[in-house]
Amino acid sequence: MTVTTSANHPYSPAYRAGDHVYVSGALSVDVDYQPVPGRDEALDAAVARMSDRLATAGATLSDVVKLTYFVTDLSLREEANRQFERLFAVPRPARTFLEVSALPYGATVEIDAIAVTTDHS
Repeated sequence: MTVTTSANHPYSPAYRAGDHVYVSGALSVDVDYQPVPGRDEALDAAVARMSDRLATAGATLSDVVKLTYFVTDLSLREEANRQFERLFAVPRPARTFLEVSALPYGATVEIDAIAVTTDHS
């Protein structure tokens, strides 16, 4: 089991249990926790943060089997679908897409993930 920790939060950004990696929600914020403006830019920022978290536990986007998108505007679905098709090869991971009333730091997107890999780095 590999756990990565953060001094800023009481949870693990990524947690490895055997071949599974669980990634806590990655927000569409910059390194200073400022919300990233723009629809596509916000989605890409959340994926970039999620990818960074995956890497800390030895996983990549190609290992992802399930994602959950939390968005403050359900109309982001079309942009998210285009991003999903661009990022993931067929068969693509399972995905849940839901609207929430607000996200931390004023973010508009948060994505969590589950990955499966045999790389135990």
